[in-house]
Amino acid sequence: MSDMLTTIESTGLPVVENYSLAALSTYRVGGAARVFVDIEGPRQLALLAECRPGTEMPVLVVGNGSNLLVSEAGFDGLAIRLGAGFSAVSVLDTTVTAGSSALLPVVARMTVAESLTGFEWAVGVPGTVGGAVRMNAGGHGSDISATLSAIRAVDLRTGENLVMASNELELNYRHSNIASTTVVSEAEFHLRRANNQAGEAVLSEIVRWRRENQPGGANAGSVFANPAGESAGQLIDAAGCKGLRVGTATVSDKHANFIQADSNGSADDVHELMVRVIDIVQEQFGVQLRPETRLVGFANPAGGANQVGGANQMGGQ
Repeated sequence: MSDMLTTIESTGLPVVENYSLAALSTYRVGGAARVFVDIEGPRQLALLAECRPGTEMPVLVVGNGSNLLVSEAGFDGLAIRLGAGFSAVSVLDTTVTAGSSALLPVVARMTVAESLTGFEWAVGVPGTVGGAVRMNAGGHGSDISATLSAIRAVDLRTGENLVMASNELELNYRHSNIASTTVVSEAEFHLRRANNQAGEAVLSEIVRWRRENQPGGANAGSVFANPAGESAGQLIDAAGCKGLRVGTATVSDKHANFIQADSNGSADDVHELMVRVIDIVQEQFGVQLRPETRLVGFANPAGGANQVGGANQMGGQ
């Protein structure tokens, strides 16, 4: 890894060693990345790709950190954050092209202002386009796969620029086949024409519902994916887990599928609470909950979830 670090540094990219990822996660907890690079725009990403770092080390792309939990032990690999050069959003007729670091609520509001429909659901999701594509994020009856037509990406193993149609991504519930060493740079969506006043009403209703039903504070949204035909939150609630605490982490009293971390809390406490909830729900209902949160750096990730550096190299973005 030291040779690769020297190679990356030789490009002039701003490399930082042992960079704390806590501030980049909405949990505001967690350890450090062995190597961290801020990538401001496509040119910098191309320079990094020329080094092909994905052949020698695990890669974690960090977006808004709204679905990410990094262990206190940290991430022994290369963490990348895409900057403002990947945040542009453009509209041409009913086609919307959004950079990977564009925030989902911004894209949702822009599409409604352009009298388009199909992306309103994203107004309440505090993530980035790249991360949403990687995990096929969704809510309120829709998800990324409903409107995504194609992505552009860079493969850090081969240095190749990729263009992939949505049907190549194996998108299903909170899943894609995009490897952690593939950096999504841009996504294209096909929406439909609609009355923007109707769209504004939908946005307002989604925001109202989320404020009334979901907690604030340091959390990363829904912790567990919904099992087939079930609601993870309802199962956790019925199991009596609301208010359950492990160290500095608590199951929300407002919504049982949210875990909140105390100020100056521990990512390992959050993870241990996830494990505890999985065990309780399994014991009471015979249902195995699967984490929706991307887990990074844990020796035995909750629910047997894959993580960066694990079997399928899936990582956050």
